[in-house]
Amino acid sequence: MADTAVKLRVSEKIGYGFGDAAANLVFQTMVIVQLSFYTDTFGISAAAAGTLFLVVRIFDAIFDPLMGVAADRTVTRWGKFRPWILWTAVPFGLMAYLAFRTPNFSPDGKLIYAYVTYIGLMLIYSANNIPYSALSGVVTGDLGERTSLSSYRFVLAMLAQFVIQVFALPMVHYFGGGDSALGYQITMGIFATMCVILFIFCFAMTKERILPDPGHKSSIKQDFLDLTHNGPWITLFVATIFVFITLSLRGGVILYYFKYFVKREDLFSWFNGFALAASICGIGFSKASAMRWGKRNVFMWGLGITTVLTAVFMFIPADAIPVMFAVEILRNFAYGFTIPLLWAMMADVADYGEWRTGRRATAIVFSAIVFGLKAGLGIGGAIGGWLLSSYGYVPNAAQTPEALRGIQLTASLYPSIPFAIGVLCLFLYKIDKKLNVQITDELTERRKKYAISPATL
Repeated sequence: MADTAVKLRVSEKIGYGFGDAAANLVFQTMVIVQLSFYTDTFGISAAAAGTLFLVVRIFDAIFDPLMGVAADRTVTRWGKFRPWILWTAVPFGLMAYLAFRTPNFSPDGKLIYAYVTYIGLMLIYSANNIPYSALSGVVTGDLGERTSLSSYRFVLAMLAQFVIQVFALPMVHYFGGGDSALGYQITMGIFATMCVILFIFCFAMTKERILPDPGHKSSIKQDFLDLTHNGPWITLFVATIFVFITLSLRGGVILYYFKYFVKREDLFSWFNGFALAASICGIGFSKASAMRWGKRNVFMWGLGITTVLTAVFMFIPADAIPVMFAVEILRNFAYGFTIPLLWAMMADVADYGEWRTGRRATAIVFSAIVFGLKAGLGIGGAIGGWLLSSYGYVPNAAQTPEALRGIQLTASLYPSIPFAIGVLCLFLYKIDKKLNVQITDELTERRKKYAISPATL
């Protein structure tokens, strides 16, 4: 009999974290430098890049629930979700490499290439990340261990982000020797190889333990219908959209902020490095805070403080560099508290659905939330490109005062608004600490009847 509330070994938590570290070697590149890559290196306009982000990510988001259906119905000796991490490892790395190449095509040919490779990358990202995210809901049913698992996951993800944000541009300059297209190609080849290796380790070091009740019939229609009656899922879905609008909108413009507004592109990596270190510190306090005050409350406060500090950047002049760094460090420390909680709350939402209906569809719950994540990324990326275009941004040129003001606002006021809406959404999320404990205790008793796990490898 397997214990669904098992205490996890540190090695398994690290192994699980390797999966998000691998994904973030690519994901953070997309968030931080892809808009700049498309406009300043690849050679398409900011408006065209913004439209590409919206079209591709919305298209890809529609694929996510289908991927959730497939993952929930996968049956192998390794479990439902782990095999997808292994199967997609090499395709993920290959598409990441191809998406950052600059072929010698005509302008129309380049745009078509960008759409094809970006669609391919986002689809394989879904096929990998949805089962990976759902895996956290079936590794253990213990509330504290889930938050701890998410903390390990995001510390390792942050370390990958640190690598990207601190070293990616210097590597591009070093390997390119003045040819940024060559620099991106070599740099992404290195990161893509690291990505594949880490995915394989993630597969090998984890185990699935929580199984759906074998007595219940599987129904795709019923699974999706259950979501529409799951209030906490709806709330978390909407909040996720707005949180990731901000992350994509602000993340995509920060390089422009330092290159054109501050006129110190050399500080971009340092700025990100200090910010990520602060986020990791915040993550370190996340589990203890959530266990004391509840995930929802800690998430609301962390996101609320982050919202205010994001908006503060619209008042910081270009030469006040120490102030920028100080505010960003505080901002990311506050945001760090929230980072593991979103994904831990997704697992709680899956539990809530099982508790109410007796049916568990972990991957569909996660895929539908990831749908919101992708939609947020698409909308935020599109808004960023469109805003730059509307303010008159011209690649690799001196910017007008209007364009500089647009860059500053896109790094401050505009992204603070979706964050604020996300905070308001969380007031409607009803899984508080007391209900969380009740759900966990009751599900643990139910699962004892069918908790023998076939996934022992």
